[in-house]
Amino acid sequence: MRGGGATMELLGANPRLLCCLFLCFFSSLAMSQAKTVHEKWDISYHFKSPDCVRKLAVTVNGGTPGPTIRAAQGDTVVVTVKNSLMTENVAIHWHGIRQIGTPWADGTEGVTQCPILPGETFEYRFVVDRPGTYMYHAHYGMQRSAGLNGMIIVSPAEPEPFSYDGEHDVFLNDWWHKSTYEQAAGLASVPIEWVGEPKSLLINGRGRFNCSALAASGGAAAACNATSPDCAVQVFAVVPGRTYRFRIGSVTSLSALNFEIEGHPMTVVEADGHYVKPFVVKNLNIYSGETYSVLIKADQDPNRNYWLASNVVSRKPSTPTGTAVLSYYGGRSSPRALPPTAAPTGPAWNDTAYRIAQSQATVSHPAHVHPPPPPRADRTILLLNSQNKIDGRIKWALNNVSFVLPHVPYLVSLKHGLRGTFDERPPPETYDNSTGYDVYGVQPNPNATTSDGLYRLAFGSVVDVVLQNANMLAPNNSETHPWHLHGHDFWVLGYGVGRYDPVAHPAAYNLKDPIMKNTVAVHPYGWTALRFRADNPGVWAFHCHIEAHFFMGMGVAFEEGIDRVGQLPEEVMRCVSKKGGRH
Repeated sequence: MRGGGATMELLGANPRLLCCLFLCFFSSLAMSQAKTVHEKWDISYHFKSPDCVRKLAVTVNGGTPGPTIRAAQGDTVVVTVKNSLMTENVAIHWHGIRQIGTPWADGTEGVTQCPILPGETFEYRFVVDRPGTYMYHAHYGMQRSAGLNGMIIVSPAEPEPFSYDGEHDVFLNDWWHKSTYEQAAGLASVPIEWVGEPKSLLINGRGRFNCSALAASGGAAAACNATSPDCAVQVFAVVPGRTYRFRIGSVTSLSALNFEIEGHPMTVVEADGHYVKPFVVKNLNIYSGETYSVLIKADQDPNRNYWLASNVVSRKPSTPTGTAVLSYYGGRSSPRALPPTAAPTGPAWNDTAYRIAQSQATVSHPAHVHPPPPPRADRTILLLNSQNKIDGRIKWALNNVSFVLPHVPYLVSLKHGLRGTFDERPPPETYDNSTGYDVYGVQPNPNATTSDGLYRLAFGSVVDVVLQNANMLAPNNSETHPWHLHGHDFWVLGYGVGRYDPVAHPAAYNLKDPIMKNTVAVHPYGWTALRFRADNPGVWAFHCHIEAHFFMGMGVAFEEGIDRVGQLPEEVMRCVSKKGGRH
């Protein structure tokens, strides 16, 4: 008892030590109770009508979105994937899962694995080491646009810094009626045939396209069925007086979105698996690849329904508002009855200042601040997003280099010492005239070069990446680009408008409480600075999460600690011959 009393006295005098011991206890408890979560998936084409228009979709076990993976912190997830597409390869990326010790399970064709060929079965096995809200999606060609996606929910091993009575998952997507083959062919054409704005915005895989408009435009009326159960309104039910957590993920292929729950202010508490210093918003800007958790109080009139609404921002919208319904238990309104009001249209689509302000408001929770970022970087890579042309085709480039994936995955080539499988010359770390480049003007942008070279990082080094946005080939046009880093979380150090100043701007970096994320937006005519530690052995993609932009070359790859990677499973090397060539 004396020893225990002394210990308690010590802990009482040292709350940081007490907190650390509790964290260690809960983490140890989680590891001791860790289990294996098994999923068996068949990837195949099915005719689906998510917005009432019938088209082929890539499905998981016949559905899109696919099943939500639910696991606890420390669990091992095993997903056995059979590719039944017959004429297409498959790879699945587990977005936000760092794959520590399992870089071959990242699911990135050309980077970490050979694709899964038609008829083949492949096993993904990895540990979910952090709680939070995550996603999965195809990472082969443009299949993400075709419906192969879903959510991953990892419950925590320790108490969270907020409480709630129930939760809902909200999965946001945009949807086209053209196939991904048609979209890809258009992007590669001279002149380019842009994918265009999405036909619909989906919430949990459901939307409503105007069947009358399809018939009026000469479309096949039989292809649009407003009574299809695939497009029945999605209903989120709440009990009056209770608090609900809404986990929101965006897997859009193009659109930046603004999300709102009519009449219910949202308190933001989580971003990309990290706790946020809570702040209240009427509506939430969310970019492709991002996840958030918000809390709402079910404290409105229970006798009517309310809209959930998603709207396009950052691009001039021509896509109708995506909608679902919030309904109160016990209220007089039918759960599927549409609300009596018009659906919210969100803020002005071109209000960039509003969106930057919300990005800047997202900082770490004061009680859950991660280790602060290192005070300085060992290396800075400044990447200019620009539109260029190659052989008459419009491409995206970073520092005048348009990225292409190698035929042999980087991870296989580097681990096995294969030569000649990719360009071993590193890409440039900055761009010409970086101190005088006019980000607002239309640049002549000479033909870019293509390369599958990659950046090789010293293991354990601290790397800054500054993303610089500029005008496109057309005048007065700059878009939002959400950038996603595989294998890591990074500190978001700052945002700015105009050309990045490598002397002045770092002095204003947030080194006190920056949020950690795996996806971050660079806003029109602006820059975003991020910092990460290269301490996860493997090869990792870093790219714009807009499907068409990555297809057109907006990406890079990082290698770190390849000598520390364990033996690669045979399955990730199926497309490589013993001589290093591709089958």
